[in-house]
Amino acid sequence: MTASAPARPAARGAAAPPRPPRRRAGRPGRRRPNVLAGAGAFAWLAVIGVPLYVLLVATFQRSEDYTAAGPLALPADPTLDNYARAIDNGILVFVANTLAVTAAVVAIVCILSATTAFAVVRSRGRWTTGVFRAFLLGLAIPAQAVVIPVYLIIVQLGLYDSLVAIVLPTAAFALPVCVLILTGSMRDISDELYEAMALDGAGSVRTFLRLVLPMSRPGLATAAVYSALQAWNGFLFPLVLTQSRDSRLITMGLFEFQGEYRVDVPGLLAAVVLSAVPILIAYLLARRSLVNGLMGVGGK
Repeated sequence: MTASAPARPAARGAAAPPRPPRRRAGRPGRRRPNVLAGAGAFAWLAVIGVPLYVLLVATFQRSEDYTAAGPLALPADPTLDNYARAIDNGILVFVANTLAVTAAVVAIVCILSATTAFAVVRSRGRWTTGVFRAFLLGLAIPAQAVVIPVYLIIVQLGLYDSLVAIVLPTAAFALPVCVLILTGSMRDISDELYEAMALDGAGSVRTFLRLVLPMSRPGLATAAVYSALQAWNGFLFPLVLTQSRDSRLITMGLFEFQGEYRVDVPGLLAAVVLSAVPILIAYLLARRSLVNGLMGVGGK
């Protein structure tokens, strides 16, 4: 057996083989902290957190302590009297009325916007295109511009000072945005799925119920949350179309804590907290579908 020849030294002028890059000391994959982004996030957290802190802390303070110590001071003698006073002033009745109006608005908007969007996506006729353009025209009409005609129509229908008087215009002004959302959501459904349903012998109704609605769940959640927020935070229609105390919603019921010469700030903020709990729970339950609906079907 012959021994292997020793490696010859590299000739002068020849390029040396590249050296492997040196690894930096430290943990693998560790990145430098972004100080600027952290400072911006902390500032934004302060902007959001300080008002929430003031809101929650004030609900446990007495009115005289809040006036003397200021909004940032911790309650020296925490109390739940503000929540009890808010309940005594009828905040639960206002919440119940608002829940009823919100549920009705969400049901009407989801049913009408889903069927309208399905007709727009699957039909290319002139009538459906005209209806879709009419809905888009509704985006440019503010409620303040037509509040007087809406008031006259509600009075002629005999619905003034009722919850139905709030449901109908609120749902009407929420429909254009929801139709636009669901139209974009349903257009992302591939034609192969529609063809598969047609080969299976499914008609339009079955295709809508078995294919379109499940695939459009994120868009439906987005439309539901949007319409619920419009109904829950609405102020103009409850102000103009209702009068009695039994028909008041949250936005009008908060005036119960404002007197002629003073405002019960802790009691008012306790009522605000109680009024925000239901819509916060609804958002927490639908937040994932809401984000997917804003990003597109399936979160694409």
